Amino acid sequence: MEGVLILAALGGGTVAVFIALRFWIVLHHRVVPRESLSLLVVAGSGGHTTEILRLLGNLSNAYSPRHYIFADTDEMSAHKIRAFEVDRAERYSSTMVLCNGPGTCVPICLSALLLGILGIKKVIIVYVESVCRVETLSLSGKILYYLSDYFIVQWPTLKEKYPKSVYLGRIV
Repeated sequence: MEGVLILAALGGGTVAVFIALRFWIVLHHRVVPRESLSLLVVAGSGGHTTEILRLLGNLSNAYSPRHYIFADTDEMSAHKIRAFEVDRAERYSSTMVLCNGPGTCVPICLSALLLGILGIKKVIIVYVESVCRVETLSLSGKILYYLSDYFIVQWPTLKEKYPKSVYLGRIV
């Protein structure tokens, strides 16, 4: 709170410089491996939910607890998630966001990024581009390519076009 008051007193230009500096630090911060990470999963409708559940099925228990975000109108995703992991749908503070392309993931990732910019908490953002994106990125991918800590593509043509991405083959 003291930091906010000091920044407000210094003026708008200094605040803008501070925010830009924090933004740069958060985007260039090295991720340190840990024994466990709490995970925030952003579920989209239809195929996105199926893909994200396949990804989750391959994760170890080190990614725990798991928390989910989905649209209020997406009852099918809610049902699939509850069936997949009834005990883990509690809401806690997460240290990692895993998403795979629904438009709803962009504001969640921006919120996670903001936590780091404000110095509250570093949240790791892992974006897995949908398997159906062979030659171009989705709109979510185009935005989160620059903001995510790890950007995973499932086709070598995308790795060639986007050098920051990680190509692991088809993982979904």
